[in-house]
Amino acid sequence: MLALLLAAVFPVIIFLVYIYRKDTVREPGKLVLKCFFLGCVATLPIIFIELAVDAFNVFDSVLLRSLYDAFVVAALVEEGFKLLFLYLIVWKRREFNQYFDGIVYAVFISLGFALVENIFYVIDLGMGAAIMRAILSVPGHGLFGVMMGYYFSLARFTPMKRKRLLFLSFLSPLLFHGLYDFFLMYIGGIENGLLILLLFAGFVALMVLMWRTGASYIKKHHAIDRRIIDQGL
Repeated sequence: MLALLLAAVFPVIIFLVYIYRKDTVREPGKLVLKCFFLGCVATLPIIFIELAVDAFNVFDSVLLRSLYDAFVVAALVEEGFKLLFLYLIVWKRREFNQYFDGIVYAVFISLGFALVENIFYVIDLGMGAAIMRAILSVPGHGLFGVMMGYYFSLARFTPMKRKRLLFLSFLSPLLFHGLYDFFLMYIGGIENGLLILLLFAGFVALMVLMWRTGASYIKKHHAIDRRIIDQGL
């Protein structure tokens, strides 16, 4: 049991440490821990709402069921709650004063949720699930947080475009999260070998795009903050 618990927790810690250390001026420990803790707490309402929303999935088609579960039950509910908690916790905080800060806060909330989810899955399914989730699911949630935080910071520091950018801070992770879950759900519900192969290729391409996008967003906001510091602004 201890080995499984460590396997569930370790990849989350690795991603969090990387993001936190990447910040040019690191955020207060109490604030990022608050984000992380409330991300964990968000798991409870998310579970109940997902169960309620899933009751409306009455589609006979595997395709439609997978689309509904991926984009509505999972992505819409989970990313919606993450953004809500992110806004309530940090939007008006004076510590939120750099572009990279939004990424830090969003990732800590996202991986707070991912930690609880990961523990449940790993304890139930074992070490094989722990390895697969360490490679795919945990980084996935981390990258969804990066995408959310990227646009969230732009919204914070770009008042003229605030509404559109706040919407993008929700839409961007929702689309990537929905596609991520859709590929896995649809693959698990069909038996056509060729279609499974094509879907798997699409999933791999999606993961590559997620990593490239996340890395680009991290680099952009880190560079902006570094330039502002160097210029003494």
